[in-house]
Amino acid sequence: METLIEVNKKEENGIFIFEFNWELDETNADKTFKTIYDQVGDFDGKNIIFNLSGLKYLNSKSIGYIADVFSNIEDADGKMVISNCSDGVKDILELVGITTIITTVDTEAEALAAIK
Repeated sequence: METLIEVNKKEENGIFIFEFNWELDETNADKTFKTIYDQVGDFDGKNIIFNLSGLKYLNSKSIGYIADVFSNIEDADGKMVISNCSDGVKDILELVGITTIITTVDTEAEALAAIK
């Protein structure tokens, strides 16, 4: 059975903002990130914010996908920022070192400012 995940995409001044709600795990990570890759398309010069305000849990596979999106964005001269992490999710991201390579801020407004 697939775990519930909801990802909403919006765009602000050419910046893709993906808002995550519920949980990312083995049952839904592949499908979720395939959809994100499809929505972003060519990474060339794209800027992305992952707003994790509603994310309750993420597994190692999901972290790998986040790192891969960042790598694609960086290679294509874009920017990526993570925002609005709950304490638990932020702890996981810090533990694996994601926050040392991807700018991580407290609010979406800070993320927008960091990209501009």
